[in-house]
Amino acid sequence: MQDIGSPDAGSDQTLEDRLLAVGRDRDRAAFAALFGHFAPRLKAYLRRQGCDAAGAEELVQEVMLLVWRRAETYDPAQASASTWVFTIARNKRIDVLRREQRPEIDPDDPALVPALVPDRPESADRRLETQESAGRLRAALKDLPPEQAELLRLAYFEDKPHSVISIERGIPLGTVKSRLRLAMERLRKALRDTA
Repeated sequence: MQDIGSPDAGSDQTLEDRLLAVGRDRDRAAFAALFGHFAPRLKAYLRRQGCDAAGAEELVQEVMLLVWRRAETYDPAQASASTWVFTIARNKRIDVLRREQRPEIDPDDPALVPALVPDRPESADRRLETQESAGRLRAALKDLPPEQAELLRLAYFEDKPHSVISIERGIPLGTVKSRLRLAMERLRKALRDTA
């Protein structure tokens, strides 16, 4: 059996010539010759690197597919055809090893689903503080002028945009914004004074 890499009686093409023909012309015959030459060598190389037979076969297919797709990037001044192809094989093997070492993400892992993880119960002092704050806020809201309290309810509790409130109440948008700003200032002052 003759080596494709060396000139034989039927062809004077080297591996580099065939690889260039694949890149330049998408020459299927040249690719078939490259595949016939490299496939068994790549498989043996990958088996020596620790791949099982099926994994090596799959990687050979991926490598040769990349050779077909990227043949136009091959530069014989940079490396021989064998070096170029075996570098692709080595890189694909490294990719496989990295994937194998990276743990699979389990979407059902409770650590990834915070809504399913029960919250720690709120401490008694925190619960009391929250109740006191809510009471102070309710009292401060009662002390606001009714039109300001109503605008706060619409804007913050019903989450309505200022423009919608303006249309619904028949009030200019600037007035809505001014009343909300005044209401917020009064609330802040009232909460600061009671704290």
